[in-house]
Amino acid sequence: MSYHDPYKHIKYLRQSLSQDKKPMGFFISAGCPLSVSMPNGQWPLIPDVERLTKHIHLELKSKDGEVKNKYDLLLDELSKAKKNVNNIEDILSFIRGLKEVSFGNTVRGFSEDDLIELEKNICAKIVIKIDVALPDNQSPYHKIATWISSIDRERPVEVFTTNYDLLIEQAFEEISVPYFDGFVGSRQSFFDLRALEDNLIPKHWTRLWKIHGSINWFQKTNREVFRSSQTKEVGASYLIYPSHLKYEQSRKMPYLALIDQLNRFLRQTSSLLIISGYSFNDFHLNDTVLNALKGNPTTMVIALLFDTFMVKNEEGNSVYRYPHAVKLAAKRSNLALWCYDEAMIGTVQGKWKIMKDVDEEENLGGCIVTLSEKKKNPDGSDSDEDIIKHQLQLGNFAKLGDFLQALTGYNLTAEDER
Repeated sequence: MSYHDPYKHIKYLRQSLSQDKKPMGFFISAGCPLSVSMPNGQWPLIPDVERLTKHIHLELKSKDGEVKNKYDLLLDELSKAKKNVNNIEDILSFIRGLKEVSFGNTVRGFSEDDLIELEKNICAKIVIKIDVALPDNQSPYHKIATWISSIDRERPVEVFTTNYDLLIEQAFEEISVPYFDGFVGSRQSFFDLRALEDNLIPKHWTRLWKIHGSINWFQKTNREVFRSSQTKEVGASYLIYPSHLKYEQSRKMPYLALIDQLNRFLRQTSSLLIISGYSFNDFHLNDTVLNALKGNPTTMVIALLFDTFMVKNEEGNSVYRYPHAVKLAAKRSNLALWCYDEAMIGTVQGKWKIMKDVDEEENLGGCIVTLSEKKKNPDGSDSDEDIIKHQLQLGNFAKLGDFLQALTGYNLTAEDER
């Protein structure tokens, strides 16, 4: 059995994050809002995809005893097409695929107007559910913002996200971290492609790239895209695309420009991308990351994954919790997966194990946890012998925030000494 020393890799990560010249990026995905601490009865701040989908079903499906409405019929067609009716991203993608061929006729029983109305209603319900604010300034988002502002960098930090909430914007603005998200202007901000592609942005501005759109991004009937200070605009549709649209349409939107930005970032020499809250279920994004890693062996991607490496399936067999991630990491030595109990580093899967005595201060933010359990006797009873196991819990976004907060203290101390 192979092992990886968590302290060794924590030290590497700390040193990398403390550099001011290294291209540094974070990829924040759907699992991150789940880590925000909330008052009793109010968790989660934003639900995961499964819970969000259940909420949309509850809001839009016909009630018991009522005649099936258009949303019910849409779910029926999704089932016939063998799509996942419990994933709102798949539902939106299905609607948009039908819209592309519905002009002047009906498709699967839906007119173009039907599909436009369904998409509008779904997006409106999504926005209501995720148009929320962080409860205080101690969230992991605030800790990332504080860490970003703690070092005067030659290269700006780039934050990529597939989330369309406004949590990271809130944290940046409350910590006074200047950022650029591709839009300029104040009333109806427009997308400035030249500034993005030519990097015509002050270097002290953090880059924020919202790959799947945002609840305050809109599209006019003439296809023009703008960002608003509001989350509701008359005469414009929400620009939320959790799954990539047909390329002919998306070229007119920020989507491909932001995907290209992710590709450009990963192709920079010695770049480091930290991924949090991502389950590797977006195959288009996976391909972008994989191709960039193939083209640039000097870059490094560390995916911090929630919970254990393996999980029991319905039949009771142990299977990979993140099979798509494992498939990618098995091919690329510059993609590492860090789960709680195991990791895949340099294409080698192994359990976390502390190899030697270390200074406890190396465990920044309490991200390394030592667990003890009784060894089992042959008859299944507990023996007197303990088994010590180690977990690296940076896959919990809250633990990552604590780690960065502790690292901020190191950064400030080092600057004071200079």
